[in-house]
This record gives sequence, structure tokens and C-alpha cells, in this order.
Amino acid sequence: MKKIPHLVQYQGSKRNLATQILRFFPNKFGRLIEPFAGSAAMTIACASERKAERFLLNDLNKPLVDLLKLVIEEPEYTAKKYKEIWTEQHVDSIEHYYEIRNKFNLTQDPMCFLYLLARCVKGSVRYNSEGLFNQSPDKRRKGTNPSQMEKNIYDISSLLKGKVDFHSLDYKNIFNMALPGDIIYMDPPYQGVCGEKDSRYFSGIAHAEFVEELKQLIKKKISFVISYDGQCGNKIYGNEISIKAGIKHIELKAGRSSQATLLGKNEITYESLYISHDLINP
Repeated sequence: MKKIPHLVQYQGSKRNLATQILRFFPNKFGRLIEPFAGSAAMTIACASERKAERFLLNDLNKPLVDLLKLVIEEPEYTAKKYKEIWTEQHVDSIEHYYEIRNKFNLTQDPMCFLYLLARCVKGSVRYNSEGLFNQSPDKRRKGTNPSQMEKNIYDISSLLKGKVDFHSLDYKNIFNMALPGDIIYMDPPYQGVCGEKDSRYFSGIAHAEFVEELKQLIKKKISFVISYDGQCGNKIYGNEISIKAGIKHIELKAGRSSQATLLGKNEITYESLYISHDLINP
């Protein structure tokens, strides 16, 4: 199986499910749109499989989009700057982490953000009520080694350079850019925990409003695939998308829940996938 590159361990990333999700995409299509890009795992996987010709990456978290743009369009600069920041930490790596975190919260520098993502606990982004990044460092390690990070960066850039448009807009604005022949892949903020706001996300979304926007996509005959909550053991997270026409709901087996394992339970996680009918019955 082809190894799909990734930038950092990013909690919530669909990297491990990407191959399963891509089975519902056509072999070839024009453009993949990710309104909630995160670490761009699906875009990277889709480019690796050579399914789409163009890509649109969007996220309301602008430093994240700025970082993705640097990785894809300026890999040499990005690898060099990461190495500089990473190398500075060896006198006191914990103090250095907090210095970089403070600098990021003041400047929104995407290169500081890359270091924080590579070093923070479980690759897990956290924000406080003021929108400031507040996750702690993983004290057991010092983050991705620069040589490995350089490889990650160049592998991603080689797949996507010159093929991506970057935005940091509300998802509804991105929906309005979609055309027939595009596919929108959506992995919106985790509704089962966050509702419209959660420390893990820069911004949440309103479920009812999201459903109404999906109905408009169906009317416009825009193809889409959505990862949207799911089930772990007997616990169901979030509301279902209650659209009866033009959409199909399936469940993907995502594997054993790491959180449940820590609690001494053996529970399997299933993630909900909603797919526009044209992709089920092309």
C-alpha cells in the first residue's frame, strides 16, 4: 500500500481513514474542496492517488491555512525555519515551548504554529475562551526531528505545489464557490462534544444551519462527502443529518477507541459518513 505523507500528528485528522473514504470518490474528477481543512489529510491522500487535478483548502484558522500554504508553495523556507526553531529548544525545551507559544499568540506566525503542532500533547490543538492557543508541551519528547519534518514537507509539496487555492473564510462562502464537477469533502468541528464551540477548535458551526446549507448543495447538484460524528460502544455522538433525499448515511469502522482503552474498555469507534447520492450511484 502506498504510504501517504502527513505533516504532523493532528488530533481529529482523517489520515487513517482516508483510503476508506476515497473509495467513494470517482477515479478522476476536477477539484477537491475542503472547507474545514485541518491538516489537509484528505487533500494529500487524494493528490497521492492522483484523483483530482485541483484543490481548494479553507479553514477559519488562518495561521493553519498560512502554514499549509508555506509547506506546499515554499518547502525549502518552511523546512529551514522549522529546523531553526526546533534547534533553539535544547537549553530548556519546556521554557522554549512556552516562549514560542507566547510568540505565536502575539504574532500568529505560522512557523511557530508548526513547531507547536509538532511538540504539543498528542498533537491536540486547544484554545482558551479568548481564542489563544493554550495546549501544553509533550514533556516526553521534543517534537518531530527536523530531518523527518523536512521529508514530510517536501513529500507534501511535491504532490500539491501549484495546484491549490488557499482561503480562510466561513464555510458558506466556500460552498458558494463550488461548481458541478467539484467534490466537497467536509470534516466539520466535532459536534458530539463541541456544539458550536469547543476548546479543540478555532470555531464551531451550528448544526441546523449546516443542514440547510447541505440542502442547497443538493439542489445545485454539487457532490459532497461528510465525516460527521459517530458512535463508540453504545454511545452516539451528535445529531444525525436528517436529510432524506439526495444523501446516504453509512458507518466506517474507525478501530478501537484509544480513550476507551485508557479506561480499561474495549470499544470500537464508528464514524458517520454522509455521501451525496450521485457518488453512490454515478
